Amino acid sequence: MNRAFLPVVKSMFAALLAISSLTVSAAEQKAAKADPAKGEAIYTNGDAARNIIACASCHGAAGNSTIVQNPKLSAQHEAYIYKQLMDFRTPERNNAIMTPISKALTEDDMKNIAAYLNNQQAKPGAAKNKDTVELGKNIYRAGIAEKNVPACAGCHSPNGAGIPAQFARLAGQHQEYTAAQLTNFRGGARKNSAQMTTIAKRLSDDEIKAVSDYIAGLK
Repeated sequence: MNRAFLPVVKSMFAALLAISSLTVSAAEQKAAKADPAKGEAIYTNGDAARNIIACASCHGAAGNSTIVQNPKLSAQHEAYIYKQLMDFRTPERNNAIMTPISKALTEDDMKNIAAYLNNQQAKPGAAKNKDTVELGKNIYRAGIAEKNVPACAGCHSPNGAGIPAQFARLAGQHQEYTAAQLTNFRGGARKNSAQMTTIAKRLSDDEIKAVSDYIAGLK
């Protein structure tokens, strides 16, 4: 290489390193942006100025809902909660209650709420129907081969803990809520997961109830 060009090359290399450092720094700042304390404030008290009701009024203190139609959110993966709040803004998961709330929240609000809930302690649930527990267990752990239904455990983990940023935590969730969501996936009322829509369409009502009840007892 011509020595005359070496200073130019060195300058370009230094500039690229500087840009790279700035990009990493910006990414780190963005990743560290979530503030659980701010999330707790909105979750617990809402924001009257923006007509945002307290999340706790439906989802319970610290995300431990006692209303079976409303999901437990405690210990749910941060990325999953954020995605669902964003999805409520779209036709794929339009909801009369959650859609207006999600539209009133900023993306930072969503990240803060998600970070707060991710840090909360989940309270265990329990299966209610002993007559279907084996059916639910088999579906969750092994799937239904003849109907090409995969094991739920493959994505949501054997104990229902899920996989952060990929698949939701299910352990201890209300049986009624899980069954309703599977039914919504099957019928097309909920459209924000092509994978779950495909699986739910292969499940009967009894199978949905059984696996939902089994999930409620996972810890």
